[in-house]
Amino acid sequence: MCSTKGKSLAFTGVLLSCLEMIFSANTAPDIPVIDQAYSKLSNSITVEWRAVPGATNYMLTAQDGDSFVETIVKNSPGTVTGLKPATLYRITVRSINSGGKSQPSPFRKVKTVLAAPVLSVRSPSCDSIAVSWKAVHMAAGFSVSLVRSDGLGRMLKQNTTNTSLIFTNLDPGTLYTIKAYAWNANGMPGDDFTYNQRTSPNTPVDVKIAFNSGALRAVVSWMPTEGALIYSVTVSSGLLKLRCNTSSASCMVPSLQCSSEYYVSVTAYNDAGSSEPTDAVSLKTIPCAPVNISIQEDEPGHLLVSWSSVSLGHYYVVFVKSDDGLEVHCNTSHTQCHFQSDCGFTYFISVFAYNKAGQSPSGDVLNYTTAPCCPSDFRAVFISSDTVRVTWAPVRGADLYETRAAGGSGVVFCRDTATACTLSALQCSTRYNITVYSFSEARGCNTSCAPQYVATAPCSPEIKNISKEGLSVISVWWQPNNEEATYVVTARGEAGLWHCTSTRNSCTLMHLPCGSAFSVSAVARSPAGQSLPSYSIPLETAPCCPNDLILTQVTQSVTNISWSVGRGAQTYVTTLESPKGQAKCHTLQTYCLLGCITCGTNYTVSLRAISETGLTSSCTYQGYSSSACCPSGVKLYRLGNNGIRVFWQVSDEMINYNADLHGSKGNFSCTPSSGLSHCDITKIPCGDVYTVVVAPVTDKEPKLTFCPKKIYSVTCSGSSLGMVIYRGKSNAKYV
Repeated sequence: MCSTKGKSLAFTGVLLSCLEMIFSANTAPDIPVIDQAYSKLSNSITVEWRAVPGATNYMLTAQDGDSFVETIVKNSPGTVTGLKPATLYRITVRSINSGGKSQPSPFRKVKTVLAAPVLSVRSPSCDSIAVSWKAVHMAAGFSVSLVRSDGLGRMLKQNTTNTSLIFTNLDPGTLYTIKAYAWNANGMPGDDFTYNQRTSPNTPVDVKIAFNSGALRAVVSWMPTEGALIYSVTVSSGLLKLRCNTSSASCMVPSLQCSSEYYVSVTAYNDAGSSEPTDAVSLKTIPCAPVNISIQEDEPGHLLVSWSSVSLGHYYVVFVKSDDGLEVHCNTSHTQCHFQSDCGFTYFISVFAYNKAGQSPSGDVLNYTTAPCCPSDFRAVFISSDTVRVTWAPVRGADLYETRAAGGSGVVFCRDTATACTLSALQCSTRYNITVYSFSEARGCNTSCAPQYVATAPCSPEIKNISKEGLSVISVWWQPNNEEATYVVTARGEAGLWHCTSTRNSCTLMHLPCGSAFSVSAVARSPAGQSLPSYSIPLETAPCCPNDLILTQVTQSVTNISWSVGRGAQTYVTTLESPKGQAKCHTLQTYCLLGCITCGTNYTVSLRAISETGLTSSCTYQGYSSSACCPSGVKLYRLGNNGIRVFWQVSDEMINYNADLHGSKGNFSCTPSSGLSHCDITKIPCGDVYTVVVAPVTDKEPKLTFCPKKIYSVTCSGSSLGMVIYRGKSNAKYV
């Protein structure tokens, strides 16, 4: 609603305009006039007209006989849709407002254009596209154009009255845009139809196969093909076909079979179709694992491994690994191999077949255990003449050993897991055949072990007699009871060992020490060993003579004899004997006092050493001379102021004597010339008491002390002669 408020003349025009509008809205608008009408699409006609004042809308009407289509539009131009192609329509326009509709305009006749051909497109090959369509009503001909969708290259266009055509020499796997339309007899084109079509891909090239022999699968690869959306790999072998589809340029084909030949081809696909498959590429897989493997030990130390032939196997490798880790192999194109083997080993044997594709899968791993080795480092040690301990070095593969000794009156054997056996109850001086066999649980007994010949030790001799041939010589007799044996007689005692050897039935022990007890036994020896000793016979030698004998004259008629211990002696008998008489004693001690000895007499000295059992050794020594007799009538005479002469009486003028004076003021001695019975001592102090001893001179020390001692007092009188007191046997003399 328009406002009429206000008194100003300026509002007068506005009021008049509002009144005009109200009046106009209540009446229908004028009839429009069509300028032109035309059809660009087969289902529509476009109309152009001049605007009518007061019209708010327009109604377009297309009439075909009794049928018509109406469309309300706002302004010119307007389009009527929903029409039939190639049809003649009467077109009118009415203007509309709130007052109503005007009368229709003068009509125009307009024919819709032809419908677009509906294309059916395919790519029969990688470089062509075939286009076909159904006939279009009222069409006089068709125009089809083709261009790469990426704008590269030139456009191809063909006009035809047919309903199909083929474009060739196209790029494989490339997307093309195809546009087609029909024209009528007047050459007016109709609707066009646009279609995008890709050519089918080209055949893939540079096909390669990487075979994984361990997993029995292959990776097939190729150069990517333009326009290919997916690839299909066909792997065929006989009736078996395996497929692998992928969008990449490689494909993994699993689950291949060993010892098989496959033919591999690759086909590329896209929405247009497929390429031609590639030429088949041959794929030979690895051979299957050899079967029927057998192992034979045709002779000790040689193994023969054989197996069945394998399809597609060019050659074979046999691996033999021993349980000590050492491995050897054999490469052959045949179906058997020879191997050196050692005793006591377990061999693990596997056979592989090979071709260009690689190694066959691992088949059965067989093991073969050879017989245990024969014992080596065989040693037989005799514990006694009837018992031998056999030892040997342990050998590979042996779980048990059996030792057999054949000889004498039978067979002796023992069985043990240890590498030693003690065979007892054997006969002495007998040859035995001893064999050690080795056993294993896997292979049994090695019966090829060579025997060892062992002779037992000699039998023990038996001593029959022992005779004394001298003080240090003993003869021993025995009963010989062995062949080719050497007998050794041993005298064993604290003094040591003495031996004698003989191959007969007697021998003599020489240089036995005196005073010793022995145990005499005999053994027999041979290269086989030594017998047990015979029973021992006791033997005692005569006691030893004392090495040292000392005679000491105690008094003029008594002599002491002492000697060292004589080994083996219990008592001693000593004797001093001369024409003037004999002195003798029998004692347990090592000394003896013999009386009634005559002075100045030569004696023969002898001693007998007697053992506890009564064995006696007679010992002789160097003769003994008793000392000369002591002088008598010893006197002292004064010589001047300071001199003294000692005088005595002799019984033998051939004996020299010596005089010794001992006092508090000094000791003095004198020895006269031979044959004299006095001697002088000068410068002797007076006023002292002297002990005087005159004794024979001997060549032995010490001096004789048992001659009588005289005591004299030498006074100082002041005169030329002093008084000398002689004291002996209660006598006193003056000189």
